[in-house]
Amino acid sequence: MKNLIRLGSIMLLAIISITSCKKDERPLDLNLTAVGNLASPNDNTNVVLDPTSASSVLFKWDAATDADGGLVLYEIAFDKEGGDFSKPVYKIVSDKGGVDTQITLSHKDLNKIASMAGIAASSTGKLKWTIIASKGTNAKIASVSRTIQLNRPAGFAESPVDLYLTGSATEGGADLSKAVKLKKNEEGVFEIYTSLKAGDYILTDKNTSGGKQYYIENGIIKEGNTPVTVSGAQKAYRLNFDFTSATAKSIEIQSIGLYMSAYGKEIGTLNYIGGSTWEAANIAVEFFQFDWGRDERYKFIIHTAAGLEYVGSSSVNNDAPAGKPASYFYLLPVTNDQWNNTYKFDPSADKKHVKVDVMLTPEAYTHKVTVL
Repeated sequence: MKNLIRLGSIMLLAIISITSCKKDERPLDLNLTAVGNLASPNDNTNVVLDPTSASSVLFKWDAATDADGGLVLYEIAFDKEGGDFSKPVYKIVSDKGGVDTQITLSHKDLNKIASMAGIAASSTGKLKWTIIASKGTNAKIASVSRTIQLNRPAGFAESPVDLYLTGSATEGGADLSKAVKLKKNEEGVFEIYTSLKAGDYILTDKNTSGGKQYYIENGIIKEGNTPVTVSGAQKAYRLNFDFTSATAKSIEIQSIGLYMSAYGKEIGTLNYIGGSTWEAANIAVEFFQFDWGRDERYKFIIHTAAGLEYVGSSSVNNDAPAGKPASYFYLLPVTNDQWNNTYKFDPSADKKHVKVDVMLTPEAYTHKVTVL
């Protein structure tokens, strides 16, 4: 009898459980009404973009409505001025993972979107924008859209992560795997100390096939595979490429002088030997005798086609180099002050000859003094 009661209880619980499950099983209501109002920015707002700043634009809209108050997600979509959003040029979810009825886009982001829509650098163009609301698999485009006018600056919407120099005029030659890598000073700004000879070169963001290519025309960086022609004898240069402004500069580096402070003059000349390196194989060094002792301070002067540039230590006053880290020898732009921002020779260099190397490589701008 007890077994029958227990069996009946189990069956009753099973029936209740099944009934409860059936009550929970109901179709999800995916109905929603599309966004009907865009709040900001106003229609035909004009924005002068400055991708290098922290400026941004806030896009806001009214919430979509749905039948059961469930979760609605939002995307903002951009299209060309005459587009219908069937193939938008760009879409991104709103703030907080798509939940918010707003999104803040930086000038840098808007510059990229403008580029995707075919608005060229240094020009003005318009984009349409609207909101796509979705619930589950149901997505609805807003019944309204607005236009925003963007004034793009000179420069590239997206700068390369890396930059290389390749071609018959370069030290690496036309072999792409040996392309010369540039130093990245900041986002979109690259620099290299190297030599160029008669031939041609091009810039690329990869030292393998398939990279984007760039060339220079009248000091302006342009995307494309048109090589830059170089003529004349081989010379050392400092090349600068700023993709944020699409500008390129080059200046000839004629030599580097070893400047000794106490004498107020250069005591030796370093010449370019390749690989972003200048060298003087043998320079006589003699410390200057003052009443208080012998002075061993020095720095460097870069002789360019446009004039003199001084490079030296980040420290105004330095100790002797023994036991110092590699950063002690780093080279930075400094003033022409006779005494400040100098290094000190090792005491063993006094009345000896030294070999001096200045390495302006992408890895570090530094130098080395070897007592012979």
